[in-house]
Amino acid sequence: MIDLQITNIELYKVPPRWLFLKITTNSGIIGWGEPVVEGKADTVEACVKELKQYIIGKDASNIEDIWQILYRGGFYRGGPILMSAISGIDQALWDIKGKSLEVPVHQLLGGPVRHKMKMYCWIGGDNPEVVLEQAHEKVNAGFKAVKMNATGALEWVASIKDVKKVANNIKLLREEFGYDLDIGLDFHGRVHKPMVKRLIDELQPHEPMFIEEPVLPENNDTLRHIYQYTSIPIATGERMFSRWDFKDILHSGVTDIIQPDLSHAGGISEVRRIAAMAEAYDITLAPHCPLGPVALASCLHVDFVSANAVIQESSIGIHYNEGYDILDYMSNPEIFELKDGYIELLTKPGLGVEIDEDKLKEAAKIGHNWANPIWRHEDGNFAEW
Repeated sequence: MIDLQITNIELYKVPPRWLFLKITTNSGIIGWGEPVVEGKADTVEACVKELKQYIIGKDASNIEDIWQILYRGGFYRGGPILMSAISGIDQALWDIKGKSLEVPVHQLLGGPVRHKMKMYCWIGGDNPEVVLEQAHEKVNAGFKAVKMNATGALEWVASIKDVKKVANNIKLLREEFGYDLDIGLDFHGRVHKPMVKRLIDELQPHEPMFIEEPVLPENNDTLRHIYQYTSIPIATGERMFSRWDFKDILHSGVTDIIQPDLSHAGGISEVRRIAAMAEAYDITLAPHCPLGPVALASCLHVDFVSANAVIQESSIGIHYNEGYDILDYMSNPEIFELKDGYIELLTKPGLGVEIDEDKLKEAAKIGHNWANPIWRHEDGNFAEW
């Protein structure tokens, strides 16, 4: 029997804004994870180090027991930092288990329900001058769906002039691509309740694939008004961190697409549970993923076994990744090859991502100090980014 006792945990903070985790076992089998909150990499790193006491010496194959201890072993639970630290550890443990049994993770989760997964990528949207150019780049790269910001910084009650600008970007794409390109619109929590319905009125004629985070997650109670107002599917969930965070929104039926992040919402173990909860409410899954290759592979393994998964985000080529993109840290980038808008079923053992550790170590010497930009309105008041 293979000895999977955990002997070491290492962390690599690398550009553009990522944190990689490596778990080593007695047998030499290693697993990779991405425990990070964008803009809080050092904080999550500290949390992982605090959790090491519960992990070192444990059998890496006991994934569920380790998850429960990491979550319930502290009196204070949940939230972005703890859940992101757990996420990266959980991803690495599934990677180890799959490698030790020589099967891909999706086989350990019950086996695939599909042989390929539809993908989309982000193209911006704040500036109409670059929308068409970026959309053509993504279409030429093989994508059949994109997502962009619906608006830049927006006042709590915006001028009619600013409201009228909002629909211009998606209008440009509809005129250029017709309905051959699916277009998601991310409100990014930039829009406050007084403006949501008015913006929907402007956007509805251009038929977006979905509207994401129409309000900030702390205002999810207002989704019941928005949901009744429009036929456009509502997506949310990238800033929700466990099944308990999703419980109320699923039960109230005010969303059509949930978007848990595999590096924030408890990893593969927890997001698979969240997906199953959503299926019981006839709600679909589209995991949030603006991060690196381990996070993307983790998303895909959950997608492959979730009947309600509809589309997967990828950050390949996203503007954050200038100089260091997803594929740059991989020895086998071909697993993420896009074919007619889809990534095919991953077949290698574990997560299937082979990390170029030499490249990772070199990039860790550079590190990063990425932080959210701080925006302000014309009057000096803080603006949501």
